[in-house]
Amino acid sequence: MKRKTGTSKTNHDYETSSSIDVIIETPRGSRNKIKYDPSSRRFRLSKVMPEGMMFPYDFGFVPATKAEDGDPLDVLVLTDEALFPGCLVDVKLVGVIEAEQTEKGETKRNDRLVAIATQSLLYSEIRTLEELNPKVLEQIDAFFVNYQRVRDIEVKILGHGGPQQAHRILDKAGDHKKAA
Repeated sequence: MKRKTGTSKTNHDYETSSSIDVIIETPRGSRNKIKYDPSSRRFRLSKVMPEGMMFPYDFGFVPATKAEDGDPLDVLVLTDEALFPGCLVDVKLVGVIEAEQTEKGETKRNDRLVAIATQSLLYSEIRTLEELNPKVLEQIDAFFVNYQRVRDIEVKILGHGGPQQAHRILDKAGDHKKAA
């Protein structure tokens, strides 16, 4: 996990002025869920979503992390145009969607970090989730609930956290000895 610290025009603390690397798995607008396969070191088609359902933003992971669900830490990346699988992107964390999911009777945390590509023009002024249009955040929440529902996985949104909470989750996910 590589964290870079830069200067900020505003008086934000370390967490909101630093950036991290994210690898994109699934581009915005895709019905195909693409997932990195560490054993083959390639990207693999994981599933195809139903007609009318697609990823609202680019979706990827933070390398060298392991979240509570056993996978690398998930990140939804807001940027101007769709990226491509394998694209390495410098992002600034703006918050986290705290969630748990239940599959086959087993419940696990499955938080998703939310980040802005540092090169983005459209989202460059966003520093926290609270600065997003509330309707956009509602739609992102609904996507994650419905995206898993079609696979008989129940997702419950527990709440939202700011950049500091996102960085705490990131730090914890980077502490695992067997990071993905």
